Amino acid sequence: MLFNSYLFILVFLPITLGVYVLMISRGWRKRSFDWLVVASLFFYGWWKWSNVPLLLGSLVFNYLVGTRLGKMRPGPAAKALLAFGLVGNLLFLGYFKYANFFIGNVDALLGLGWSFTHVVLPLGISFYTFQKIAYLVDSHQGLTRGYGFRDFCLFVSFFPQLIAGPIVHHSQLMPQFRRNDSGPTWEDWSVGWSLFAMGLAKKIFVADPFAAYASPVFHAACTGMAPGFAAAWIGTLAYTIQIYFDFSGYTDMAIGLARLFGIRLPLNFNSPYKATNIADFWRRWHMTLSHFLRDYLYIPLGGNRQGTSRRYVNLMATMLLGGLWHGAGWTFVFWGALHGLYLSVYHGWNAWRRNSGRVRPTPSTAGVWAGRVLTFLAVMLAWVFFRAENFSSALHLLGSMAGLHGFSFKTTAIGLSEATRMAVLLLGVIWLFPNSHEILAAHKPAFEYAQDPPRVHLAPTPRWLGAVLMWRPNRRWALGFAALTLWVMLNLSRPSEFIYWQF
Repeated sequence: MLFNSYLFILVFLPITLGVYVLMISRGWRKRSFDWLVVASLFFYGWWKWSNVPLLLGSLVFNYLVGTRLGKMRPGPAAKALLAFGLVGNLLFLGYFKYANFFIGNVDALLGLGWSFTHVVLPLGISFYTFQKIAYLVDSHQGLTRGYGFRDFCLFVSFFPQLIAGPIVHHSQLMPQFRRNDSGPTWEDWSVGWSLFAMGLAKKIFVADPFAAYASPVFHAACTGMAPGFAAAWIGTLAYTIQIYFDFSGYTDMAIGLARLFGIRLPLNFNSPYKATNIADFWRRWHMTLSHFLRDYLYIPLGGNRQGTSRRYVNLMATMLLGGLWHGAGWTFVFWGALHGLYLSVYHGWNAWRRNSGRVRPTPSTAGVWAGRVLTFLAVMLAWVFFRAENFSSALHLLGSMAGLHGFSFKTTAIGLSEATRMAVLLLGVIWLFPNSHEILAAHKPAFEYAQDPPRVHLAPTPRWLGAVLMWRPNRRWALGFAALTLWVMLNLSRPSEFIYWQF
């Protein structure tokens, strides 16, 4: 069931929210969360019912292991149980996501003639497996005592974040399930629906149209055709815009949906194309994945505490696994390796500047924009491997971008001239305007805003622009979002999947 479908918006969501609010109004707070678990499992099973037992089995396994870990004293037995739980999760993920990839590569290398039944990847398996791994590690450290099975099930399966994140930490969500308040307020509903409407508009009016520009270019490269110099660059730019608004749109919708139920999810997207360096990009893009990789992989590997050389090795290992997390293919592995190289070069460059006394206390405006454009181009080139069907088609497209197949500037065949104009306009919006959660900042739209002090950095917005764009619960904004909702609903003829649903 897609967020951007009539079935979800007009049937599933009203029923789920209505029953939830009715239960709370009757004083059935705990039962209302039971209802959310049932509704979330129904939402998950709508795609393929046979995957529900897999999710339930995984929930029971991890809850039992985590509960036992939380009661054990530190020692060899606790470490053995933790290892058992982690291996179980990794084998679960590895079978469904990487079995075909592994067997296909071994067969291609050794020519053994192996045959293997194609395994269908369950939706959201990468996201909820990482959540459970973090839960087990924290249980081993004594940080998860007192959680019930219902809270654990809802923490993992809560439908706004189940399929494509954010990767939620138990400390962010479970305390919200245990409070005893009156449920969602009018502010929750207005903020939540505003975010949902903005995210849906990003998907329908920006991401999907740009997919129509990017796909023919990548398809041409996959079939061995040279798309041409200009077409290759514009097609790659179109995908760069597409994935930005697709992921941004999903994140807005997920946070907005949770807020309708009075729950705040963590931020997962914070204007990453405004980043002035590659490290800043990863603090803004898929933020919850970055936090997980940092806390549960990079730091346990030693981080930057064991010397410069080991730091770069840890960076590369972390990003390689981050790339592989996105998909079972060499293009994803190389995409991760490329970002690992970017990060290594960035940290090496910073170290050289510090040692030579070239670090300026306040970077110039020109320096900020130079860093932003350079980071954007580096990320854009890496997207070629992320999007390409295979390694050879990625190299073919990059060859066209480098002019190895000529310098054709024809762009009219598939509407790329129009795509260029739209992309330039949208880059201006991305770079100069506040993002959706910044527009709603005064009303604490996400988990980080509700902390004391708020754990979010807001980009400076010109005073005149802020006066126009800062969201307020008044008639003007209500009418504006009502019109936006109507406009979006009239254009939901062919709902398409979100890019990150395949991971």
